[in-house]
Amino acid sequence: MNDYLVSVKNVSKTFVAKSGLGKKKFVHAVNDVSFNIRPGETFSLVGESGCGKSTTGRLINHLLVPETGEVWFDGQKISAMSEKEMRPVRKDVQMIFQDPYGALNSRMKIQDIIGEPLLIHTKMSSRERLKKVQELLEVVGLNAAHGERYPHEFSGGQLQRVGIARAMTVNPKLIIADEPVSALDVSIQAQVLNLMQELQQDYKLTYLFISHDLSVVEMISDSIGVMYLGTIVETAPKKLLYGDPAHPYTKTLLSAVPIPDPTREKKRILLKGDLPSPVNPPSGCLFHTRCPYATEKCSQERPKAVELEKDHFVKCHYPRIANG
Repeated sequence: MNDYLVSVKNVSKTFVAKSGLGKKKFVHAVNDVSFNIRPGETFSLVGESGCGKSTTGRLINHLLVPETGEVWFDGQKISAMSEKEMRPVRKDVQMIFQDPYGALNSRMKIQDIIGEPLLIHTKMSSRERLKKVQELLEVVGLNAAHGERYPHEFSGGQLQRVGIARAMTVNPKLIIADEPVSALDVSIQAQVLNLMQELQQDYKLTYLFISHDLSVVEMISDSIGVMYLGTIVETAPKKLLYGDPAHPYTKTLLSAVPIPDPTREKKRILLKGDLPSPVNPPSGCLFHTRCPYATEKCSQERPKAVELEKDHFVKCHYPRIANG
């Protein structure tokens, strides 16, 4: 376990759904999720909207507590911690949010927004905090004068740089980036991703990168976990996942990634049926209702994670069947 900064072990989380008949129903947001993140790497979670990616991120930073399973961070079992016990760990786990406008207090100056974590987690004087904030503004491609402005005076890309600077203030060990570029123009996305990679190298950062965009994930990731209906169906190093996907769902997602070459024809795999409800997930393999290769065994027996080769895990009774 010491080889990993983050270890998620068989974690599950449900939420109570409203029911008009007075009977409680439960949304199975995360189902038996396991993965590890090594120090200094970027581990990405990908999947359709509503598959449990963001909930998993909130379980790791202890904004949510799992019903079953364990979350370990830097050798500590944080899933069992109280809020008071968790407080010293908070500075080591920071967030970058999807909506750069909604993530910042519109009534605060940029320098106060970025400096707030320093006020909470350090004993710096106001002058020391301001100096640190001005240094961080330069690091993320802005300048010290921007600290006197308010969020509404910036573009989306600039605000996301502010969000990155705020996450960097207390020298975190892990940054959870929840769809950090999905609200930005494509040209700005590349700039922000390049900035994140530069900061990772300079400050030895570890990222949990949450996204639905496989082309973005390919650019930034070292390892990838593919989520479907609250569970991770495949985890692998980037080259293995893109070059030799083992789960039919992974292959389906990759077939939807556009190729910037009009002369190359790509066969799109279309799934049958609709995405099942997380309130009433299917028995057996969660993907069997849409899988073209499903058998009776798939509908009755839930597959366990199998390691095909080093660090390549898949939850499928017939791995690589989609590859022929």
